[in-house]
Amino acid sequence: MKVLDSVRVLEIGGLGPGPFCAMHLADLGADVISVVRETKGRETTGALLNRGKRSVFADLKTEEGRQLVLALVAEADALIEGMRPGVMERLGLGPEECLRVNPRLVYGRMTGWGQSGPLAPRAGHDTNYAAVSGALWGCSPADARPVSPFAVLGDIGGGALYLMTGLLSGIVQARATGRGTVVDAAIVDGAAHMLNLMLSARQSGLVADVRGQSIHDSAPFYDTYVCADGHHITVGAIEPQFHALLLEVLGLAGDPDFTGPQWDKAAWPARRARLAALFLAQPRAHWQALLEPTDACFGAVLSPVEAAGHPHMQARGVYAERQGVLQAAPAPRFGGAAYAPGEACAPGAHTQSVMESLGHSGARAVWRQR
Repeated sequence: MKVLDSVRVLEIGGLGPGPFCAMHLADLGADVISVVRETKGRETTGALLNRGKRSVFADLKTEEGRQLVLALVAEADALIEGMRPGVMERLGLGPEECLRVNPRLVYGRMTGWGQSGPLAPRAGHDTNYAAVSGALWGCSPADARPVSPFAVLGDIGGGALYLMTGLLSGIVQARATGRGTVVDAAIVDGAAHMLNLMLSARQSGLVADVRGQSIHDSAPFYDTYVCADGHHITVGAIEPQFHALLLEVLGLAGDPDFTGPQWDKAAWPARRARLAALFLAQPRAHWQALLEPTDACFGAVLSPVEAAGHPHMQARGVYAERQGVLQAAPAPRFGGAAYAPGEACAPGAHTQSVMESLGHSGARAVWRQR
């Protein structure tokens, strides 16, 4: 048994955050059917974001495709769609039509700009949404261009995870009241909401309104440094006891450059230069061996491939290669154990079985026969 074994999700296949959200739900046990349009040249191998799902081909511009979706909606707990505002309505599959078929349905709408506002009808991608929301602003040193991790800050952080929160909240309400709802999950909303921790730090002066004057882009004890081999490491020794330990382990306790108050900003440039020169003298592995066993708040900067081989990540089974694809395990864990991921199916792999079940026994049987 998994925590979401009782949840049934219909995904209108798309790109990015919607499919990720559906995969995340499937990881935790939800029965997910993904309806996608058959395209010439489509890959026949399983895609990572399809893991744990069933996939069905359908053309939603046809009456047959529309009726297939409505039949599945009748027994679904939630629907995920990532079209531009108004597209699902033009297809006859908007919230009004679907909630008429199933009043308990939670209708999840995943967009970048949201269902309303001046930019709602405009195209965009992760980096655009992160930029306009304010989330991209602090993603670099002050003298460098802001660069966010691809698809993480907007599509996943501000998008897929907020859509999932909305869907699960709506399902809880629907099971208590019998009433479904429409979830407007806009990446700009979620990415901005994630900034509340940073905005709290702004209240206390840790974050400034000018780049290069905040803890994350100017403090020597909370920074990224390059090593002798060109790799990078991070330190985050904010608390005084951890800062003192960092200096002790590095042999800097009592050094004249570091004897003043930790939060003396006037001293930060010189201290950062000292630390930069120190870390540049040895390769990353040296600093890992020295600092990882301590509470100095240290972490080596690893690629996903390197992270998969780190002893801590291996001990927790965070990464694995399945079906020839490096992938991360489902998260979070329940009862101390991680769930095993489902198999990644090829697009349309379950078309025949789902159509046959619909024809013979109806939608309820389809959801029971995963």
